[in-house]
Amino acid sequence: MSLPPVLSFDLDDTLWPVAPVIAAAEHALTAWLAEHYPQAVRDHTLESMRALRNRVADRHPHLRHDLTFLRRSALVQQLTEAGYDDATADEALEVFFAVRNRVVFYEDVRPSLERLRARHRLFAVSNGNADLQRCGVAEYFEGHITARAAGAAKPDARIFSALLEKAGVSPAQILHVGDDPLADVAGARRAGMQAVWLNRDAREWPADLEPPARTVTSLAEL
Repeated sequence: MSLPPVLSFDLDDTLWPVAPVIAAAEHALTAWLAEHYPQAVRDHTLESMRALRNRVADRHPHLRHDLTFLRRSALVQQLTEAGYDDATADEALEVFFAVRNRVVFYEDVRPSLERLRARHRLFAVSNGNADLQRCGVAEYFEGHITARAAGAAKPDARIFSALLEKAGVSPAQILHVGDDPLADVAGARRAGMQAVWLNRDAREWPADLEPPARTVTSLAEL
């Protein structure tokens, strides 16, 4: 495989499995609220807190891409309804983020990024709200384009346009790598970029999408 000068990477489920880390962060948040602001969780479970975030998203459809806004807004509502100051939401959010950024990388990630950055410019493009510095891999990336900063989430063309602007290259000079067939592969191709599907767990490609030109099972295969 001949790689272009710029490589961009999805983060969640590409560099690390995301479900365990989100579950751990949500449990840590709930435990912290129970200890410090017990009335806020008296009538709540993890499921009801997720439902509350979904209702916030329904009220603000133009901000569905901003996961931090959704989580903070839901926390504000949850805390104020329990009689607490809404400023507490920022303290609670920090508890969540401290664990959310405690990721466990797939084994191939660090060695692959180390090799690739010697010959390519690396960028991260993510719909999530992970912090590269706190996750411990900021040194490998020249830039990080988030859905929140771009004002849109993959597969929307605006987040890929933000990548193009930051990298200062044409679409053909970027190869995007990610696990999501629609958000990563189809989204990048619609933006005129090359794309590789990272399929770590032998999933079936969606029948309604054009098959990927390239598929790898680990970053080492790049």
